[in-house]
Amino acid sequence: MKYILMMNCPRNGYELMATWPKKGVADHMAFMHALNKDLREAGELAAAEGLADPRQAVIVRVGKDGTPVTDGVFPESKEFLAGYWIVDVESEKRAHEIAARASSAPGPDGKPFVIPIEVRQVMSGPPDEFVA
Repeated sequence: MKYILMMNCPRNGYELMATWPKKGVADHMAFMHALNKDLREAGELAAAEGLADPRQAVIVRVGKDGTPVTDGVFPESKEFLAGYWIVDVESEKRAHEIAARASSAPGPDGKPFVIPIEVRQVMSGPPDEFVA
């Protein structure tokens, strides 16, 4: 089963990370690279990406004539997607174990950051109740 593990950050999360000691940032990034390597070697990693600063995000909707209408990120938003993993694992329990490991990435002081990781199954099609 495939699951997406989503790591969110506050609007100023990237700015806050820029204030961390260099060693804290290096340790955090090394942890993430090691996690990805371990998942890749276990055959569980389908994809993983970090995303650009939320201040660069744009909301897009279709306009009346079919052209894109863009809007900046809404100021009332509290959290933004910072990155994600798509894992292909045997069980939801395993997806939760990986999410817990990702959550334990070191923060600026080297202690586990306890990052909230949202876990959702990637569906291969619509649920049965939506199919006639």
